[in-house]
Amino acid sequence: MKVLITGATGFVGSFLSEHLLNEGHQVIAIGRGPRHSLVQNDFFSYISADPTKPGSWQDQIPSADAIINLAGKNIFHYWTESSKQAMVASRIETTKNLVAAISDSQTPILVSASAIGYYGDRGEEHLTETSGSGDDYLANLSLDWEKEAQRAEGKGARVALLRFSIVLGRQGGALAKMLPAFRFFAGGPLGSGRQWFSWIHINDLVSIVELILKNREMAGPFNICAPQPVRNRDYAAALGKALGRPSFLRVPSFAIKTLMGELGGVMLGSQRCFPEKLQAFNFKFQFPDIETALADLVF
Repeated sequence: MKVLITGATGFVGSFLSEHLLNEGHQVIAIGRGPRHSLVQNDFFSYISADPTKPGSWQDQIPSADAIINLAGKNIFHYWTESSKQAMVASRIETTKNLVAAISDSQTPILVSASAIGYYGDRGEEHLTETSGSGDDYLANLSLDWEKEAQRAEGKGARVALLRFSIVLGRQGGALAKMLPAFRFFAGGPLGSGRQWFSWIHINDLVSIVELILKNREMAGPFNICAPQPVRNRDYAAALGKALGRPSFLRVPSFAIKTLMGELGGVMLGSQRCFPEKLQAFNFKFQFPDIETALADLVF
């Protein structure tokens, strides 16, 4: 299968590119960086481009069997009006350009990223793919992002929307940012610690993408999360245990909101998500619980 990936130089994109190559697929990677670490592979090609703008990179889309859209500016920074605009453009404009370049004779699968931020802060609510969207900034951004991707259905594409939870892996993502504090005996829950923390091991994530590529019946939104969400305090305790470190230094809510602004409120939000549709397709998680996942990732 010939697979085109946007956002291919990011944490998930790089890991997924390598996985697909190992499975025998041809990968065309689109990223903003000048180069990619996989350029020596005969089945891998890299195009450095800004996908928020139309360009020659779009010429690769009509020949692709699958398009995986992972482009999106990282949200984990202090939000300003200009950074918010960049977050929107990196998601919405990139997706518009991808859909616009799909040819009328093409019937690809478009696997497009979204996020469980779609649901907003929902407290104790049990969230599945049929749950409604929230009404905060990230919820509205995710909703608009999904709508742009779904326009590809009008061109005959099968569209799968990946509502990512927090992705845990060794080489980057949230875990890499958390580890230093815990290793230096300064880790602990955020705020009250009662908020729900939905997560996914990156090995399960790439296996999910592989399943969606192969199974023509899989379309629409999917919660990309393990079947056992945990409260933030329990995640902190499990990470501390895996590292052999204490995990009692709670970060007060006011400090998070002061340091992180609007993002601080999002970090303290609660999303108790379940992968109902994945389980309906009999996906078997290699890492269904946080203890197993962290034991694999932390050493």
